[in-house]
Formats: sequence, structure tokens, C-alpha cells
Amino acid sequence: MKILAVAGSNSETSINKLLVSYAASLIENAEVEIVDMNDFEMPIYKHQREVESGVPQEAKNLAEKIDAADILLVSLSEHNGTYSTAFKNVFDWTSRIKQRAVWNEKPMLLMATAPGGRGGLGVLEAAEKRFPLHGGNIIDTFTLPFFNDNFDKEANVISNAEKNSELKEKVAKIASVEIILEK
Repeated sequence: MKILAVAGSNSETSINKLLVSYAASLIENAEVEIVDMNDFEMPIYKHQREVESGVPQEAKNLAEKIDAADILLVSLSEHNGTYSTAFKNVFDWTSRIKQRAVWNEKPMLLMATAPGGRGGLGVLEAAEKRFPLHGGNIIDTFTLPFFNDNFDKEANVISNAEKNSELKEKVAKIASVEIILEK
């Protein structure tokens, strides 16, 4: 099973990258690739740029990674209640690739975390509405509020037992969806 774990942040100390990496580690016998938005830096999307230069290779590279995956784990950082600029730009460019949907109907666990009490709920709600319009097959969602209080960075694990159990159940659910799809 191939897992593509996407951290929708370009921060070198991304808490969403920590969360999505931890979630991916919960799936046994899987080949995991962690996607860092820094590997997909492109000019800011604008129509004239697309007409003049086409879709950047970085967007095509991400699309290939999505297409090769069996399961997507996506953890989005929240900036002013919605996507980070880095993620939004990658998403916009990838959406411009002809004859394909961004997420290509791959089973997805959509997540977010933040230092505050809402845990990235704003970006999660935005993505839940938008992603299905772009081939997002969202199986479940997860949010981790108060990241610094609920995640042990040294042990790389959710320290809040209730939230850890919730994530484990949701990861098991998406892993079983892929097993069913294989049959």
C-alpha cells in the first residue's frame, strides 16, 4: 500500500507535517512518502502565466505522486481561517492540469492542527467543501486542537489519549477502505 502524506504548509517546523507523519506511521506495511510544500514552489498562479508558460513541472510532479498513491493523508495548516498560501498555490496549479482532478478520487483522511482551541477547523471546513469538487474522496476528517499541549514532539505521538485513539480509529478506517477497494 502506498501512502502519500501531504503537509499543507511550507514551514520548516510544520506541526501539520508532524501530525501527518505520525498518522502515516500508524499504517503497517505501507510505503510512505511525505510531501513538503517546499518541494513544489512555483510562481503564483495567474491565467496569463499559464497561457504563456503552461503548468509548471512541479505541479505535474505532485499529480504523479497523487496518482501513484493508494491513500492520501492530508494535514492542512490554517492561515487566517483557510489554506496556507503555499498550499493554495500548489493546489491551484495542480488543478490546471488537463483531464484530471487534483485528488483523482483517492481515499483521503483530511486533517488539521493548530496551537489554538479550534485546531484548524476553519481550513478543514473549507477543504471539506472544496476538495470534492476536485476529485477529493474524503473518507473522514480529524482535527487536533491545542497542538503544543496534545502532541509530544520528542516521542512523535499524540499525548492526549482520547485524540490519539480517535486518530487511530480514523487511520484504521481509511486503511480498510483501501483494502476493500483492492478486492
